[in-house]
Amino acid sequence: MTPSVRPEPRHRGTAWRFAVLAAAAAVGIATVILVRPARRATEPAAAIELACAAGLREPVEKVIARYAAEEGVGVGVQFGGSGSLVNQILLRRAGDLLLLADDSGLDALATAGLLAETLPVGEQQAVLVVRDGNPKHVTGIADLLRPEIRTALGNPDQVAIGRVARGALDAAGGWAALERAVKDRGVFQPTVTEVVTAVALGAVDAGIVWKSNAVADDRLETVAAAELEAARAPIVLCVLTTARAPTAALKFARFLTARDRGLADFAAAHYTTIDGDAWADTPELTFYCGSVNRRAVESVVAAFEAREGAKVTTVYNGCGILTGQMRAIAEWQQGRGFPDAYMACDRYYLDDVGSLFQDDVDVSETEVVIAVPKGNPKGIGSIRDLSAPGLRLAVGQPKQCTIGVLTRQLLEAEKMLDSVMPNVVTETCSSALLLPMVTSNAVDAAFVYESDAGQMRDQIDMVRISAAEALAVQPLAIARSSSNKWLARRFMQAVAHARGQFEAAGFRWRMDGDPDRRRKDGTLDAPAAGVGP
Repeated sequence: MTPSVRPEPRHRGTAWRFAVLAAAAAVGIATVILVRPARRATEPAAAIELACAAGLREPVEKVIARYAAEEGVGVGVQFGGSGSLVNQILLRRAGDLLLLADDSGLDALATAGLLAETLPVGEQQAVLVVRDGNPKHVTGIADLLRPEIRTALGNPDQVAIGRVARGALDAAGGWAALERAVKDRGVFQPTVTEVVTAVALGAVDAGIVWKSNAVADDRLETVAAAELEAARAPIVLCVLTTARAPTAALKFARFLTARDRGLADFAAAHYTTIDGDAWADTPELTFYCGSVNRRAVESVVAAFEAREGAKVTTVYNGCGILTGQMRAIAEWQQGRGFPDAYMACDRYYLDDVGSLFQDDVDVSETEVVIAVPKGNPKGIGSIRDLSAPGLRLAVGQPKQCTIGVLTRQLLEAEKMLDSVMPNVVTETCSSALLLPMVTSNAVDAAFVYESDAGQMRDQIDMVRISAAEALAVQPLAIARSSSNKWLARRFMQAVAHARGQFEAAGFRWRMDGDPDRRRKDGTLDAPAAGVGP
């Protein structure tokens, strides 16, 4: 016989709450909204509304109380099954924040245009529970089919625990039989809290709940069930597009997902949590950005700062200069002052410091072209024409900027390096300095980015280059050393939603999907719960 395991005791819920839930279950009431106690005179009025999965009640109430004490801001909360809450929001199209016990409702919310940011909290594990002492000697999932065993499960159409249990047991081949048994002599409940109550009060003999729920109630014991080993679900906090005050909602979201604030309360309640950012009233990011990206990125940075209530220190320069600074910081300052995120002008200069970064995505691309004065007085039609005697050419300095590297690679690929380079009269440290030399007639031609040249069509002409090397791809990545990786990921998400800004700046859009939902290699953005990002 497989021994049952009594979880470490935690504090119990209040008696009146269990009584209310038991009474509701007895008469078949689907308790979607649990009554919250009246607000004390000293508590701040609710400025933010949170819809929350009922099973997460214990840590969430502690986080709300701590936030009110530290920030002086009240958070109103509505508890219910995750599926029921999602359906309510889809119907009402209203709300600030939504904390779900699984991620099954995210696609519906996104399709409806209701999902803004998503912040991972952690992970839950489904377990089989019985009453303390295991009076019916339940040894596993198979025993739930015994005719004398009554089982309570979460309703898969209303609550995360039901969907996760159904998915795991269906994969193991045991769901259909258990579903029949529960319909015949058990009960499907609309919240995991009611499943806990039904088992604890003896209304049923067994149930499937979250591990954190089982550990929190010393009237329950867990029973080993191999079929539930894969029954895990992410806990996700959603900022809704209907939030009345998005910056205030995001601030509480950051508090709840901070490793030294809300996540500490979740960990104390035996949830597996992510390694969140540290709490800061005004969080900060340092962002290194290649000069070619500036026109597209500046407005994104400003909007992100305003929405998040954050400060982003942006450093624009040639990528060779930026990567040189990064290596110096990493070597001589032990990483202090290293950027949290980096957007290069081309992959060449991200790959150059690739070991220091993670989570990279390709955002956009632009061609390398030859810029000439309006009317093309020298009649330049190809790279070969740049070798004409007496022609004055400007290029980027390859040790300082990406356009210089790409120019050299292009000339080498076309076997024109030795014949063209003697005509170079100046090398600049940044792509931004090349076009002014053309418009002022200081040079006859320059290798530039199409995205830059397109902004000055009234002053210059462009000569396109038919070569695979004449393409720059702009990647964005997060530093491995960043202490604000989740804030940086939300910045990456903001960039993912800025296609219009990039196309208006002359870039071609390359990012496929939002990086907060899926990485370029097809894996989910969120790292495994309980480990560092």
